[in-house]
Amino acid sequence: MDPRHAPPRPVIDPSLPAEVSVVLHGAPHLLEQARRGGHPERSAGVSAYVLVPAFLVLMWVLLGVSGLIAAGVFTSLVSLLLLAVRSGTRYERRRLETVRAHSAAFVLPGDLDHPCRRLLARAQAAVDRVLTSQVNRAGLLDTIDNRVTLPEEVWQIAQRLSRLSAMHAEHGRIVPEELPSGLEEAFKPYSTALDAAWTSLARRVRRLEDYAKQVAKADEVFQTHLRLEALAARTPDYQRLLAETVRDDLARGHIRELAEQAARVRELFEESIGEARRTAGALLRTPLS
Repeated sequence: MDPRHAPPRPVIDPSLPAEVSVVLHGAPHLLEQARRGGHPERSAGVSAYVLVPAFLVLMWVLLGVSGLIAAGVFTSLVSLLLLAVRSGTRYERRRLETVRAHSAAFVLPGDLDHPCRRLLARAQAAVDRVLTSQVNRAGLLDTIDNRVTLPEEVWQIAQRLSRLSAMHAEHGRIVPEELPSGLEEAFKPYSTALDAAWTSLARRVRRLEDYAKQVAKADEVFQTHLRLEALAARTPDYQRLLAETVRDDLARGHIRELAEQAARVRELFEESIGEARRTAGALLRTPLS
C-alpha cells in the first residue's frame, strides 16, 4: 500500500513525560477504550474466597483425606491462576487510569471526520519519508532536529484537525440544509471560518510534503554521491591506467575529467541538501504551536 494512502495512526503529545509516553504508546487498545469510557473486566475476587473453602469441605466429606489432599492441590493451582489474573487486571486498570488522566494528550483517527483523517495520514506519511531518509539518518539535515520538530508539527496539526472535525459536526447539526430565503448571508461567516481553517491546515500539510519531496531528491543524489566517492578513492588507479595506455593528449583530458567529476556531483549534492534545508526553514518559519 502506498504510505500516502494508508490510514492515519494515533498521534500522542511528544512533550509528555517519558513514563506516561511509554504507557500511551504501548497500549493503543486502551486509548480506544478510554475514548469509549470502557472498564477492564473485574476478576472473580471475593467469590473465590467463599467458594474455595466450601469446595474443600465438600471433597473431605465425599472422598475423605485423600480427596481433600487432591482438592487442596487443585485449588492451590486455581488460586495461583486467579492471583495472576487479578494482578494483570490491576495492572491494566492502572494503565487505563493513566490514559484517562491524559485523554487530551492524544488524537485518535476516530476523533476526526473523513477529510481530516486523510489530511492527517498525508502529514504522517510525509514525516515518515523524511525521518527514514538516508540524508536524515546521516545527520545531513542539521538545520532542524527532525526527530523533535516533525513529531511536534504532526501533533499540532492533529490537535487542530480534531477541533475542526468537532466544529464541522456541530455546524452540521445547527445549520439546516435548507436555509430560509434571505438568511444565507447570516450563516456564511461561520462556514467561511471553517473553510479558512481547513485551507490553512491543508497548506501546512502540503509544506510537509514539499519538504519530503526535497529530502527524497537529496536522497537520490546522495546515493550517486556515495558511489562516486567510492570511485574517487580509486581515481589515482584510473589516472595511472589512462597515462599508461592512452595517447598523452587524450590522457590529459580524461584525467582532468576524472578529477572534476566527483566535484560536480558533490556540488549537486550540496545544492539538493541546501534546498531541503530551505524548505524546512520555510515550513517552520510560522510554527502552528
